[in-house]
Amino acid sequence: MGATLLHGVDFTSAPSRRKPITVADGRPRTEGGGAVLGVERIHALPDLDAFDRWLRRPGPWLAACDFPFGLPRPLLAELGWPHEASGGSTAWAVTIRHLASMTRAQMVEKFRAYCDARLPGAKFAHRATDRPAGSSPSMKWVNPPVALMLHAGAPRLLASGVDVPGLNAGDPHRVVLEGYPGYAARMLAGRRSYKADERSRQTRERREARSEIVERLVRGEHPFGVRLVVGDAQRIACVEDASGDSLDAVLCLLQAAWAWQRRAERYGLPHAVDPVEGWIVSVPATRP
Repeated sequence: MGATLLHGVDFTSAPSRRKPITVADGRPRTEGGGAVLGVERIHALPDLDAFDRWLRRPGPWLAACDFPFGLPRPLLAELGWPHEASGGSTAWAVTIRHLASMTRAQMVEKFRAYCDARLPGAKFAHRATDRPAGSSPSMKWVNPPVALMLHAGAPRLLASGVDVPGLNAGDPHRVVLEGYPGYAARMLAGRRSYKADERSRQTRERREARSEIVERLVRGEHPFGVRLVVGDAQRIACVEDASGDSLDAVLCLLQAAWAWQRRAERYGLPHAVDPVEGWIVSVPATRP
């Protein structure tokens, strides 16, 4: 599998020292005839400037980041936002530049008006990847506020010049894919809740769920095709971090390893990825 450095990134739109962007680093290798992912460290990026600097590090490296990279095509059409390739820019780049030209508040106002004009049960537009992944609509600004994450993250990917397969060609030695740890967690522990930011919801049952996920990763009992090798410090962090940020970074790292195994096949992305919506890596084109 090679020695390229892999990353999993648990992103937040407003990082701080209390709630930073969490990154898991690892390298793939072959051991005993099977694919192994060695977790080297879990560390924090305290602000968005640090994330910018992190994106610009020389490669080769590949990362899976937990935030939506694109918006639903039906939403873009309804709002009249640009979403076609123009002037040498890809359709995704045109859309992301337009999104970056407005404040968060202006973006949310547009999304709220879109939802207010629709019937209950059909408020949000969805990307093609959302239903098979079980992910929230990328236009959702609360519970969880993934639209704010997109607004903070996607323009930084574009500005950094990284390669975003299926969306925008960039430096082939710095590759960034959209990850979603919730999808990976369901493949390991079903729909059991395993994390909470609120202290009152940080229960023994959620800790047990995190512990079970880590054990299955270490034993290789999952469909991602790679066994996790993790040191004591990283294992403890994944289990004892009740927010789930450390474990989510490792789950994104797992998705990065899955993609790296398929790097000669478009990183495992479906052939018909919408060039403005994007796709969550390791998610099949139909619900499993």
